[in-house]
Amino acid sequence: MRTRVDAGRLGVIGHSMGGGGALDAALRRPALQAAIGNAPHLPSGSLAGDRVPTLIYAMQNDTLVTPARLTSLYNTIPATTERAYLEVTGAGHNYIGQPSTVLARTMIPWLKIFIDDDARYSQFLCPLSNRAGISQYRSSCPLISTTAMVS
Repeated sequence: MRTRVDAGRLGVIGHSMGGGGALDAALRRPALQAAIGNAPHLPSGSLAGDRVPTLIYAMQNDTLVTPARLTSLYNTIPATTERAYLEVTGAGHNYIGQPSTVLARTMIPWLKIFIDDDARYSQFLCPLSNRAGISQYRSSCPLISTTAMVS
């Protein structure tokens, strides 16, 4: 794999405990380009040290990892870190296991902006171009890849 993976273009994604693991990885590896937590369970409840562009998905009807808990988690991300919070309308905790245009049309731009340094995808998130299936959205618009600014 070492010859097939570009170590300069890495991101993490996970769901539930795996989502918490993805966010924990972002805290521990600030060189990552993007982190996405889908209904992430992060026992510490804080992303105060996060420097990686982070997208948090909450599911409106999730009783395991509630939107209120994830809103609080989102609010701990430093203002200097690119971030977004998206709540999927009517979804429960295991929504991630179903095909979803909501996730695809927001996750792909996030990865393109921060891993591929492709600013053209910002138009889909800043402002959010399609709110169908989304009950809440907030972000640190404009979304700017710091690696694009460095190179």
